[in-house]
Amino acid sequence: MATSRSNRSDRSHRFLGYLESRKNLTGSACGIAGLALTFAGVAGPYWPVVVAGLYGAGALIAPPERPSLPDFPDPSAQLDEIREDFGRLRSYVADVELPPAASGRLTELTELLTALLDPGWVAEILAREPEGVHVVSRAVRTDIPEAVDTFVRTRWWARLTPGAEAPERHLERQLALLHEEAEGLAAGLRETEARRQESHTRYLEDRA
Repeated sequence: MATSRSNRSDRSHRFLGYLESRKNLTGSACGIAGLALTFAGVAGPYWPVVVAGLYGAGALIAPPERPSLPDFPDPSAQLDEIREDFGRLRSYVADVELPPAASGRLTELTELLTALLDPGWVAEILAREPEGVHVVSRAVRTDIPEAVDTFVRTRWWARLTPGAEAPERHLERQLALLHEEAEGLAAGLRETEARRQESHTRYLEDRA
C-alpha cells in the first residue's frame, strides 16, 4: 500500500516537473502560435494537427533541462572549519610533553599556520587557492596529529629498547618538513600578490 502511494507521488512529481519544464513551456508557446494561426483562418479544418505539431516541434527544439550544481561549501567556509580543527589541534599538542627542540619546531609551525588562517586579507588570498587550502587542511588534520601521536607511542617503546634511534629525531625532521611546506605555501601566496601588483603597474603604464 505504501509502495503504491509512493509510486503515485513520484508520478505526480514527474508530471508537475514536466509542466514547469522548458520543453512544455516552449511547446505551449508554439501551440498558442498554432491557435493564433487557427483564429486567423490559416490552419483551416486541420487546426488540431497544426497545434499539436507546433507543440511537438517546440518541445523538441527546447534546450534540455540543466541539473542544479551541487551546493559545495565555499572556500571561506572551508577555512572556518579548518580554524576550528586548528584550535582543537593546539589544545591537543599543549597537553603533550615534547623535547625542547621539537617543541620549538612545532611552535614555529603553528605560528606560521596561525598567520595563514587568521581572518583577514591573507586568509582571503589563501581561500582563492584550493591547493593551498588542501595543504593547510592536511597539515592541521593529518600530518601534525600523526607526527605527534607516533612520537608519543614510539617514545614509550623506546624506553623498553634502549639504544634504538631516538624518536624525537624523526619528530623534529617531520616538523621541519611541514614547516618548509608551509613556508613554500606562504611564498607562493606572496608571489601571487606580487604578480597582481606588477599587473596593475603594467595596466597603468599602458593606460598612460
